[in-house]
Amino acid sequence: MTIFTKKDALVYHSEGRPGKIEVIPTKPHNTQRDLSLAYTPGVAEPCLEIRDNPMEIYKYTAKSNLVAVISNGTAVLGLGNIGAGAGKPVMEGKGLLFKIFGDVDVFDVEVETEDPEKFIETVKAIAVTFGGINLEDIKAPECFEIEERLKAELPIPVMHDDQHGTAIISAAGLINALELTGKDISKVKMVVFGAGAAAIACTKLYLSLGIRKENVVMCDSKGPVTTDRTDLNKFKREFATNRKLKSMEEAVKGADLFLGLSVKGLLTKEMVASMAPNPIIFAMANPNPEITYEDAFSVRDDLIFATGRSDYPNQINNVLGFPFIFRGALDVHATAINEEMKLAAAKALAQLAREPVPEIVTKAYNTTSLKFGKDYIIPKPLDPRLIYTVSVAVAKAAIESGVAQRKITDWDAYREELKRRMGLDNKLMDAVTQKARKAPKRVVFAEGTNRNILKAVRILLTEGIANPVLLGEESVIRKKAGELDIDLTGVEIINPADDENATIRKAYAQKLFEKRQRKGMSLSDANEVMLHRNWFGLMMVENNEADAFISGQTAKYVDVARPTLQIIGTQPGVSTIAGMYMLNTKRGAYFLADTTVNLEMDTRKLVDVTLLTAEEVRKFNVEPVIALLSYSNFGSTRTKDTEMIANAVKILHEEHPELIVDGEMQANFVLNSEMRKKRFPFSKLGDKKVNTLIFPDLNSGNIAYKLMLEMGNVEATGPILLGINKSVHILQLESSVREIVNMATIAVVDAQNK
Repeated sequence: MTIFTKKDALVYHSEGRPGKIEVIPTKPHNTQRDLSLAYTPGVAEPCLEIRDNPMEIYKYTAKSNLVAVISNGTAVLGLGNIGAGAGKPVMEGKGLLFKIFGDVDVFDVEVETEDPEKFIETVKAIAVTFGGINLEDIKAPECFEIEERLKAELPIPVMHDDQHGTAIISAAGLINALELTGKDISKVKMVVFGAGAAAIACTKLYLSLGIRKENVVMCDSKGPVTTDRTDLNKFKREFATNRKLKSMEEAVKGADLFLGLSVKGLLTKEMVASMAPNPIIFAMANPNPEITYEDAFSVRDDLIFATGRSDYPNQINNVLGFPFIFRGALDVHATAINEEMKLAAAKALAQLAREPVPEIVTKAYNTTSLKFGKDYIIPKPLDPRLIYTVSVAVAKAAIESGVAQRKITDWDAYREELKRRMGLDNKLMDAVTQKARKAPKRVVFAEGTNRNILKAVRILLTEGIANPVLLGEESVIRKKAGELDIDLTGVEIINPADDENATIRKAYAQKLFEKRQRKGMSLSDANEVMLHRNWFGLMMVENNEADAFISGQTAKYVDVARPTLQIIGTQPGVSTIAGMYMLNTKRGAYFLADTTVNLEMDTRKLVDVTLLTAEEVRKFNVEPVIALLSYSNFGSTRTKDTEMIANAVKILHEEHPELIVDGEMQANFVLNSEMRKKRFPFSKLGDKKVNTLIFPDLNSGNIAYKLMLEMGNVEATGPILLGINKSVHILQLESSVREIVNMATIAVVDAQNK
């Protein structure tokens, strides 16, 4: 599991702009005319339209994509009743997940009251603002009354995710577990540990699937919930059994299904042994389940096991549900999230797990074994198909059950809209990170005393992405780490200049001399450069004493590139190297080359750079759609430069017909597929979304990516060095901690590939 310090968490939430979310204008606002349209007097027109036709609020405002995450902070994340204000970071976090997984905008609203009636009235009073309400972290039993009342009294979807999110995801797992075990749901004997909001919601949804109430035994902290108990509230009483059970052990004996939403360690090995053949165990107490995976399987191997944890198979994770459920509900202007929509989401998730898993998912989890079976009954959170599978199922169910105010008729177009809305390539770094974690590599950082390097190294180590090695004077590194409150436990530190490394330096120098003796380097020169961290670190990689090398945070690009070429060299058969940036944008990921290496191009070099870039893009499990950029469109201007690009494209078409590549072409036609198809119907790019841009020289490439970084909402990873024989990457000067972590993650995966 992810490890971080208290300071890490506090810095994450406080540095830069405090909090985790912001409001961004979606309309032009730079001129007086823009402002007059946005506010007074222009804003009066949509106001009057809404007054005359209230449904027009969905057309003229953000209501159709806006959800309120509302809480009073009485049951926060296992922290308990910490209050509305203290719960706000959690609500902002929920908003962030809504946005990144479902492109749903969120305002978090913290209500300072524990009185259910006041809470309900507050939410009702502000509900007109929103397209949906996500209730969060409200304690039981009040949460039941609050949700029931709001669902009945508001004309928009209301869902308490703590209840129904877990219910929907676990129901998907149950559908598939029953399929695999061949159990008849009407005969399944179910025991529930926990009688709170989530446990009751799960049980109710399972009844909708076909489990019989008489086959359910629920247990709370006092034992089995039976009809002879007098301490039950009305919600528990609904599930009281008339069986004369006195202990949890009795309740579990012979059960087919265990549902745990209680506390760590409550399910014992003996209880597991007493269950029916082929038992299904959903041990979902977090962060530690009712029984560990290892303990359960030490007793028997005929079970299906799921938890809420990501380090075991079958993670029941609410993020598989709420972003996509609300997405579908919002898109049809639903008035509720009803039982039909919840069941549709569960069934869609179950069906998705039975389908072949895309390579982008298997690569993310560094496995080829993700296929429907006992260890894969629920899709993975990084599966890009979730949004256009679950959201579509929910929207259809809303329409069919009569709660939709907007009809969708072209479902294929809706699926494509969902894909475009998400810019699915934005998930690329998530996938790369997952792959890196499966086989961390030894990564050398030349600039071991740099504060951002130190911060990044700690993240890489604690996240299990890499095994970092810092080069530099140990006392200086440790002093700086101490000032930054960074724990360097587990981080190796090497000072190339120390006397104790003299023998290693001498051996490295000899090897370098043998490489470069006919290219102007003397043995004395080789011995001298081995005192420098870039040269020493690169020799570690060349000698297979490290897997990857990163530098450039404080050094000029050429000062790292030169020793890289002299020590590591290019891949066999490669004569050109190049630099590529991956830019994550709202429209998806774009790969830009050459942005850092080749000052000038010729035809052959342009071909080589294109091929190197295409090869690298495929490593991200993306099929490259490539445009060679120019100020000319297909010969509209004839100069030496444009002919070079046209000739390169001709060679690529002849020698690599499988590549989707074309040019020379202006950037606006490259990025606007409709305009391109209309003007240049003959282009090999067709109406495809271009994701790979090749620049004709370093000037244009470098200028373009830096403009995009400064002017747009863009995150850059790079420059990724292409054509080098081993995993070596050069940071841009003064990279942020996040950029360093991303680059190191790519370096690890690069080393895995090589």
